[in-house]
Amino acid sequence: RKGTLAFNPAMMDVLFEAFDLMKQLLQQVVDRKLQPLPLSTIIEKLQAVAEGKSTAAAETAQPAPPAAQPAPAAASPTTSSPASTAARPAGNGQTARRDKGTETIRVEVRRLDNLMDLVGELVLGRNRLLQLLSELGEGDNAELLRELADTTTQIDFITTELQSAVMHTRMVQIGRVFNKFPRLVRDLAREFNKQIELIIEGEDTELDKSLIEEISDPLVHLVRNAADHGIEDPETRRARGKPPTGRIRLAAAQEGNHIVIEVEDDGAGIDPKKLKAKAVEKGMITEKEAAEMSDREALELIFRAGFSTAQRVSKVSGRGVGMDVVKTNITKLNGTISVHSVPGQGTRFTLKLPLTLAIIQSLLVRVSDEAFAIPLHTVIEVVGLEPDTVSTINGREVIRLRDAVIPLLRVGEMLQVPHWEYHPERAYAVIVGIAHHRLGLIVDDLIGQKEIVIKPLGNYLKKVPGVAGSTILGDGRVVMILDVGELVRMEAQRLRGNDTFHSAVVTA
Repeated sequence: RKGTLAFNPAMMDVLFEAFDLMKQLLQQVVDRKLQPLPLSTIIEKLQAVAEGKSTAAAETAQPAPPAAQPAPAAASPTTSSPASTAARPAGNGQTARRDKGTETIRVEVRRLDNLMDLVGELVLGRNRLLQLLSELGEGDNAELLRELADTTTQIDFITTELQSAVMHTRMVQIGRVFNKFPRLVRDLAREFNKQIELIIEGEDTELDKSLIEEISDPLVHLVRNAADHGIEDPETRRARGKPPTGRIRLAAAQEGNHIVIEVEDDGAGIDPKKLKAKAVEKGMITEKEAAEMSDREALELIFRAGFSTAQRVSKVSGRGVGMDVVKTNITKLNGTISVHSVPGQGTRFTLKLPLTLAIIQSLLVRVSDEAFAIPLHTVIEVVGLEPDTVSTINGREVIRLRDAVIPLLRVGEMLQVPHWEYHPERAYAVIVGIAHHRLGLIVDDLIGQKEIVIKPLGNYLKKVPGVAGSTILGDGRVVMILDVGELVRMEAQRLRGNDTFHSAVVTA
């Protein structure tokens, strides 16, 4: 700050190493398990930095003692990394948060959870009141109905406002997660001898605290993959006509009742042909399936369990564990993940998550005498079925919708709904989608859109396939919430078991 010392990345390596040692010492004090740590080496490095001996400090930083468990930042002192540029967005976000956080109080999450449960019950009561009002509308007592309608409208307004207020008390800025990535990217850049700039956008976007805690690990893995597999080394980038410094973009934005997070890099991209060859080599698909597979389907191979294209095993990649876990964790949060890549230009992963997991918008459908709820964020469109619109390919029902052939699933048959009979002339197909996969759910009728409170099924019923939870309607009926992700996976497994059918189906 005084301008008397010329700072460089090697000096920052030493400061980060000292910072990590301080954290270890403080953790020992907290755990009351004091153990000696080698501090003489880091003290010599800090003294060299204070005296402006950057070259000596860098050379000393390389043989870091294993007992101190230094950060990967000390691995490659000769590589330049724009750490200051990478950290700038996070710093701005912290300043903004300090300005906004002057009038805050700390509240236990348990109390907020209890308040959210009460709001959920209030929403159910409001739905019941609306249901009774619609039933009483058929009577003759006009004055009583008018007063009841006014009261119901007022309670509806208050409930909606209270629900919104309580949900906002659980909202936290995603910058709490994004703030750790400048250091992570810098360490990875030093370790891989690469020059990487991290661009952070939308760090002030808010979402539910429970989601914040769950998305941290998937984002860490995506950023690590971008730094390891995506960004090339400076020499390779220059040879390809790119600037030597690669870019990783981490962005968040709100779209309606969802938050969209993008992890994008301008690296080598993903070659679908190499993915197919690797999958055939590992025995995940046959050569025939690889030949019939589109580039978009090939990109989905990275989400298969045990799949990895890394040539060597390291602490970052090559173990075959990662992307499948990322997709599983995102799906558990009622979210979706998709990938778009152009070889030689870069890769973009897009995560779409609900703002909260407690109350969601849904489409209520009827199958025989039973009602089911389909999460509205998975619904693409609804199509009325006619006998001549349903085709059969090798014993499987499909519907042709514009340029895509979409498989159909009879919900009544799969869930074994009592007294259900299939009448294609008066049925509907609810087209749902997860990432690039599409599926048509055959139902008897559409009830309408409804805001529902998700209730867990309990240990006895939570493993029922195709069911994610339950809710209570205004008339007191318990309705199952369909797990669209599970239904799509079940149908995809059925399709993979039939080569002829799989070759005819085109994902939308």
